[in-house]
Parts: sequence; C-alpha cells; structure tokens
Amino acid sequence: MSKKGKIKTAIASYGLSGQVFHAPFIHVHDGFELIAICERSKNLAHERYPDSKIVRSFEELLTDDIELVIVNTPDPTHYQFCKKALEAGKNVIVEKPLVFKYEQARELTELAARKGLLLTAYQNRRFDGDFLTLQKIINDGNLGRIVELQSSFQRFRPNLVASTWKETPGTGVGITYNLCSHLCDQALVLFGEPQSIWATVDSQRDGSLIDDYCLMELIYPDHLRVTLRAGMLIKEEAPRFALHGIKGSYVKFGLDPQENALRHNGATPTAEDWCFETEEQWGIINDENGRRKYPTVTGNYMRYYDNIYDCLRNGAQPEVTTCQMLCDVFMLESVFESNRTGNSVKFNI
Repeated sequence: MSKKGKIKTAIASYGLSGQVFHAPFIHVHDGFELIAICERSKNLAHERYPDSKIVRSFEELLTDDIELVIVNTPDPTHYQFCKKALEAGKNVIVEKPLVFKYEQARELTELAARKGLLLTAYQNRRFDGDFLTLQKIINDGNLGRIVELQSSFQRFRPNLVASTWKETPGTGVGITYNLCSHLCDQALVLFGEPQSIWATVDSQRDGSLIDDYCLMELIYPDHLRVTLRAGMLIKEEAPRFALHGIKGSYVKFGLDPQENALRHNGATPTAEDWCFETEEQWGIINDENGRRKYPTVTGNYMRYYDNIYDCLRNGAQPEVTTCQMLCDVFMLESVFESNRTGNSVKFNI
C-alpha cells in the first residue's frame, strides 16, 4: 500500500447499482475501505458489510472522513449531489449518465479541476468481455478498414414498473440516457468523436411516458457508419455487436456474463479474472482465414476500480476522461435535438 493507505469510500445509494456494481468491488479491493453506505430507511447493507456505517442522508456522507464518494443515486440527482460532494472536497465517481445537460457537465468538470479533485463517470461497460474483444479485433487489423458497427442493448420489458423513478416522465429518465450512455461511450473509445449525429426516440410500450426506444446514427470520416440502438420491446435476440470491415465481419450475441453472475448467482469479484464465457458464447469472425469461433476476451469490472486507485494514489489519468464525459453528454443531448428537428446534429464542442 502507498503511504496514504486505503481510499476511504462512501456509497450514496444501496439499490441495484450499489449492491451489484460498486459495493462488492470496493469491499474486496485491497486499495479501498468501504466506510459508509447511505440507505434512507432500510439496513440491507449491514448484513453484507457490517463494518460499514449506515447513514440516512447524502449530507451525512460528506461529514465523515471520506475521500471518495460514489454518486449512484437516481439520475436526476447527479448534478446536485456531485456538486455538493466536490464542494465538500470529495473525489467523485458518478453513475452514467454524468448529468443531462452539457453546460452542467462543463460546470462540474471545471469545479473538479479548480479543486484538484477526481470527477469521473462509471462506464463499466468498457470492461465487458465482448467490448474488449471488439477492441482487440479492430486493433489487430483482422477486418481491415472498418466501415460499419452496429451496437445495441436489447430488452423485452413490455410491462411498466410501478413506483419507480425510471418510469416517471421527466428529463433524462428514459432509455436514451440510461443505456445509450454506454453505447455512446463505447463508440467514443473505439472511434473518437463523430462528425454528426442523427437520431430518433419513441415511447413504444403501452402506456409508456418515457422514451423506451432510441436509434442513433453516428457519421464518421472515411465512410464509417456507427448505428446504436436500445429498446425495451425486442424479444428475439439480435447481435449485441456486428462489426464489418473491408476484409470481413465479426458478430457477437449475448451480454457479458458479469452482471448476471453478480446479480443473480451471488458471485464475488476478485482481482484476477473471475467470470468467463464458454466457447458456445463466443462470437463469430469471418475474415481472410475463414469463418470460425473467436474467443472472447475475459472482462472484469475490477479494472475500473484498479484505475481509480491508480488515479488517487499514483497520479494516473482516469480511464474515463473529462473530454469523454463531456462528449457523451453532448451526444445524448443531440439525440433529442435531432429527434425534435428531424435533422442531423453537427458534433461541435
């Protein structure tokens, strides 16, 4: 350990995000100490993390000896809570989306910079095995110059979920900010900023009051087209990724197995690779060497927290940079502008 010791960390909510994506990793990582968890009325965290303090408000997290705060509260609170944490001198990880408005994102990133604090978004899907495999294939040049990527999150959830903020109409609570934030981020990692964005959103489920379908087209130089799609009425599975180049294609079905293992199988993450795909789950590559199964790189969300530790203890750069966070928010805002006007939006920040 460094001379500064473990990073004293607090989690602002113990819902799905806290239970599955944050607390298990912070708890087992040698570089972190899970000091406090906010639960407004329950004590669910106490059984699994008896040494962590349960508090009843976000403000209580900021009064403890905390170095890092995980803002994983409902999306509409992100701006307010990130600002409060930064003003209190805390480093911040915030669940995607960072915020809903580009100007709010600029304000928060500038505040963090002035105070010399870390502010970064939790983009764990960068550490999905299928996405890491996609990166490897592109970087190795197996398919030559890439001309098209289709990337989608497919859900079949026709029934509305009562009494949840995710079904309550309001800015940013639909599928675009929720899932397309991941899709946009992955496109940025692979190809950088697009030249322009065209998009359409819809409310397809019976009685839906939020956007539950989104289709985006990202236009890049050199004849590259990237299609991003998220929907909640897709029962028959389509590829998660379909990548095409001048020398061949790669197609991958299914989702990275980490979330299911953590959420439904009680898995405990480790520093070493801990969640693997079987050969039946591998994608198909068809290139100059023929058509065959292509092994999936093993993903591990622990790598995200490895990077956070390196940032706060060794001065490393965050995996999710300020520029990428700003671009992600701009792209998501552009979706609704394009949907409103019917026109493409030039990428210009």
